[in-house]
Parts: sequence; structure tokens; C-alpha cells
Amino acid sequence: MVVLQLRFLLVPFLTSIMGAAQYLLQDVALMNYIDRRLLSLEMRLEKCNQDILDYVEEFRDFSKMVLSRLAGLNNFKAEVKSEVETLLTRIERAQRDIDYFGSVTDSNTCIEVHEDLVKQQLFEEAEEKKKLKLMLNASCDHMLAGIKSLKIVKKTGDKHGSWMKDPGKKHTKIYLLNGSVNNVILEFASIMTFMESNHTLKARRVILPFPWEGTGHIIYQGFLFYHRYGSLNEIIKFNIQKRIITDQMLLPGAGRIPTYQLSPSTKIDLAIDEQGLWAIHAEPETGGNIVITKINHITMVVEHTWDTSCSSKDAEAAFMACNTLYVVYNFPSGGTSRIQCVYDVLDAVNTHEIPVLHFPKRHGSHSTIHYNPKEKQLFAWGDGSQIIYKLHTKQKV
Repeated sequence: MVVLQLRFLLVPFLTSIMGAAQYLLQDVALMNYIDRRLLSLEMRLEKCNQDILDYVEEFRDFSKMVLSRLAGLNNFKAEVKSEVETLLTRIERAQRDIDYFGSVTDSNTCIEVHEDLVKQQLFEEAEEKKKLKLMLNASCDHMLAGIKSLKIVKKTGDKHGSWMKDPGKKHTKIYLLNGSVNNVILEFASIMTFMESNHTLKARRVILPFPWEGTGHIIYQGFLFYHRYGSLNEIIKFNIQKRIITDQMLLPGAGRIPTYQLSPSTKIDLAIDEQGLWAIHAEPETGGNIVITKINHITMVVEHTWDTSCSSKDAEAAFMACNTLYVVYNFPSGGTSRIQCVYDVLDAVNTHEIPVLHFPKRHGSHSTIHYNPKEKQLFAWGDGSQIIYKLHTKQKV
């Protein structure tokens, strides 16, 4: 009887134990399932994160490629613009010739045709000179008669470099551009600040986005115009205060040979005179003779080009003053610099009667000579020294 009672008590007990065990097994299975699902989600998240990193890296490479292509397109745009302008000029000339020959109906004698052609050419040359006189200020009637004195302002920097003052109306700042390849301009509040012994501490540093090449850069009306390093003939127009590039152009024919044999790092020498911006360079097609180009400093477009008779051989520098090119020569080993070739773009100067002009009291060489039309002085860089030359002028005859 007791055994029977125990049997009835054990059955519910065992049944409850087996039910609890069954629930425990179900919980374990559920935990394993949840764990597997979490592990799967973590692996997917890790793969997603890796894919994002790959996509970001791919996008960076793509961005670099696009920026590089855009830079190339900008250069190509400037080159195409220059070529189109040259082509338009050639088309206009060809059209004039076609119109002329089409209008000629009477061909009685070769002499008559020849005379008419000569008259036409003389007429076109006269019209071209009138246009040039309108473009250039013909009232600029002085010419260089001598170099009176020199002042060595300071001796600082490399053997090659350039320093200048903006010839604008209210500009007193001094700019120092050291070396033939660099991208740092030092700006000084005045020439007195520049002359101080610790001048570099008081200079404002302006970093260019692209370095310059040579020493032929110029500053005019708040803009730096310079030959971009690594390019054949690209001229950059840089706003010094805003520190941005505002324009650029390609100078046709320039950049293949040095402008001056004794300053081989300078392929394009930019200059300022009373008429504005000029470019001085040499071309193989001219036998190494110097070519001068008038550039509109606002639109960065070529206005006119002249082939001169001045040789680049033994030349070390040149400058423009009152529509006239003055080329400075020296000896390869250094010596007394002298001006012995002059070219006036308006033929207002009898260059054959101009005597050789020597630079006073100095033996050495120049890497840069720039004319300041406001102060009628030359700012020169000679063997690391910054020099000012005062000029003696006279009326053109």
C-alpha cells in the first residue's frame, strides 16, 4: 500500500523534471540560434564596413584622376585659345589677300600689278603703324641717355633672384623673389623695412600654388605675372592680396630656348614700362634673336609681336622703357655690363646712333634688371645684391 502511494507521488515529480529539462534544451537551442544570427550579422557588418573603405579609397583615386584631367583641360583650353587667335589672324590676312586679288581685273602688264601690290603693302604698313600708335601711348617720348649712379640696397639671397616695387600709384611695398625656382614671395611694407638686418622676420610670406621658373617675373597693379615652372610657355596672373590665380595664358613661340645666353634659367622675361606688360623671349626661328610681345595685362591676350635684331648671345638681361627694348650684354666670365642693342617698336629712335651705355662702378653680372616707370629707376639683382640704378633720359629724336 505504501509502495503504491509512493508510485503515485513519483510520477508527477518525474514528469515535472522531464518538462523542465525539455524547456532547458529549448532555451539552449534558442541561444545557439541567436548567437549564430548575431555572428552572421557581425560578419555582414564587417564586410559592409570593408566595402565602404574600399569605395572611399576608390572615390579618392577617382577624384585625383578627375582633378588631374581638369588641370590638363585648363592647359589645353589656354593652348586652344591661343591657337584659335593665331588661326583667326592668319585667316584675316588670307581673306585680305583673296579680296585684293579678286578685285584685280586689269592685268595688262606685270609691272602694273607689281606696283599696285607694293602700294597695297605700303598702305597696310601705314595703317598698322597707326594702329600701334593708338595702342601705345605715342606721347612717351623719352629715351635712355645714360646710367648715372647705383645704390646697393642690400645683399641677401642666392646668386639668382628678382626684387621689385609695384609701379602702381599708391604702392610702396617691396617684393623679394629669391632663386630661379621657388614659390615663396617675401613682401615688405617699405624699402626701409627691407633694408633692416632682420628683414625676414618682418616680411609677409605669400605662397604660390605653382612655383616660378627663371627670374623674369613682374608685379603690376597688385598682380604677380610669372612663368610657371615645368611648363613650356604658360604665364600665370596671380592676385597677391587674395592669393588666388585669376588668369593664365600661353605665349606663342616662347619657352624653347633661353631669352639670354648668360641667364639660361630665364625662358620668358616679363617687363613693365609706361605702356603696361611686355614679354621678352627668344625663338629658334629668329636665329636666337630676341622677340618682344605686348600683352594686355587685363585680358591676358597678345596685342602685337616684334622680331628684333638684338641677339641673345652674350646677353644677360633686358628691360622695356617707353616702348623701347634695351638689351644688356656682358662677358661669360663676368665684367662690366653694357647696353649695346636698342629696339624701338614705333621706330621713333635712330638706334644706330645710340652709343654703348655702360653700368657704372661695378664688375659682375645681373640675373634680372627691371624698369620701374613710376620712379624712372632700374631694380637689378646682381650676384645676390639688390641694386637700384638711377637713369639719365633725353627726348627721342
